[in-house]
Amino acid sequence: MPREQHKLTEIALVFLKLGSIAFGGPAAHIAMMEDEVVKKRKWMTQEHFLDLVGATNLIPGPNSTEMTMHCGHERAGWKGLFVAGFCFISPAIVITAFFAHLYEQYGQLPKIAPFIYGIKPAVIAIIVMAAYRLGKKAIKDSQLAILGIIFVAGSLLGLNEILILFGGGLLGLFLYFIRKNNKTLHSVIPFLLLNSINPIKIGSLKIFLTFLKIGAILYGSGYVLFAFLDAELVASGWLTRQVLIDAVAVGQITPGPVLSTSTFIGWQLNGLTGALVATLGIFLPSFIFVLILNPLIPKMRKSKVVAAFLDTVNVAAVALIIAVCIEMSKDSLTDWRTIVITIVSLALVFFLKKMNSAFIVLFGAVLGYVLSLI
Repeated sequence: MPREQHKLTEIALVFLKLGSIAFGGPAAHIAMMEDEVVKKRKWMTQEHFLDLVGATNLIPGPNSTEMTMHCGHERAGWKGLFVAGFCFISPAIVITAFFAHLYEQYGQLPKIAPFIYGIKPAVIAIIVMAAYRLGKKAIKDSQLAILGIIFVAGSLLGLNEILILFGGGLLGLFLYFIRKNNKTLHSVIPFLLLNSINPIKIGSLKIFLTFLKIGAILYGSGYVLFAFLDAELVASGWLTRQVLIDAVAVGQITPGPVLSTSTFIGWQLNGLTGALVATLGIFLPSFIFVLILNPLIPKMRKSKVVAAFLDTVNVAAVALIIAVCIEMSKDSLTDWRTIVITIVSLALVFFLKKMNSAFIVLFGAVLGYVLSLI
């Protein structure tokens, strides 16, 4: 028992540390994890760690957060899984909640408005870069490229994002079997389609179920979250796109998973209670998926059928990122100042690829303030 307690304490300290300093997105988070759990502590081999990294693409949810859960599970079973996941996301949730409270109190004040004004176009540049990086990995052939264009068009025309993701995955399966000259399909992929209803009053249960749905079907990257939030909250009138963009900015300047944006948005919808239920809703599916599927991952990863499904899902996820970026650009690029900030931010993210995204956001805030004085 003392040995198990020692392991859990070790896991808690490692992932509290990572959750407090992990800026830069999933790739940076995973690189830090590899250094901590493989090189320094030797919890597992390099090969097994790489297997787990690949496995995170098989289930919905934020990749780096799920990697913490996998690492915790390898070290101390199911208890390690929950300790690692909770400790990794806790710093981001606390910091984001603090920003959410400040935003609620002071976000509309003139002194803060110029900084927010510059953050918006900087965030667009970060999302463009994310779409570019993910697109290079996801688009493996011309067929997937064509599907990606179709998915972007479908999203811009208002097609439900869940339908795009899972419909795209099923289409990928169909094309896979066509290539194999198989005339019949025996795969059925169930999925949940919960259409949002414009509410008169936003209650905690409604917020929880909305974020639970998003967490249960969020494939590709944390950046896809913005597309889901745009469709679920902005389109339904719960949230303005301006608040969504500001929430994205807060998610960028805080460490840990970008899904902590849900804490910020939940706070704007229903205060502290809204923040808690939104956070619980969006992260709960990841804990459940990792717990159930961890033993099945090696077999799933070798399946060509699953690979065909995920290849198309990943392309659809990138398409959603591009579509929401276009929508955000319509609202944010309103004058020459915002266009200048976007162009400079794009130059920074593409030419200084190692620069932390938090610095891009801070740069946008300062430049926005300076240009607002002109």
